[in-house]
Amino acid sequence: MSDSYEVSRSDSRRCQETEAGEGMGSNMREKQQNTDQTGEGGCCHRTKERTAAEYRGLINRLSRIEGQVRGIRKMVERDAYCPDILVQVAAVSAALNSFNKELLGNHIRTCVARDIREGKEETIEELMITLQKLMK
Repeated sequence: MSDSYEVSRSDSRRCQETEAGEGMGSNMREKQQNTDQTGEGGCCHRTKERTAAEYRGLINRLSRIEGQVRGIRKMVERDAYCPDILVQVAAVSAALNSFNKELLGNHIRTCVARDIREGKEETIEELMITLQKLMK
């Protein structure tokens, strides 16, 4: 599985995606890579190529969650009884938590493991920040 990182830069009022380092000197490329990792500067984003199975699994989960949320909306529109709606909201919340666990597990097994093997210790700090956000 290969991970791909793309750089997006602000151009007037829109972002244009380009391959990292395209048309840049080595010093500029290094600075851009550092910017990508810190998330500072413009609208730079890191991306990940997923396997077909991983992509399909995540999209299927999200589609089911979307359907559940649409069902809750219909319940509200039909003036359903509050506890019935609350039970469905709890089910959506559990489904989102399950999605997060799957995505986080994949992230640790692929991105984090690779970065640690490559000696990128800053990945541990990034993971800690992500976990803190998830545990709010």
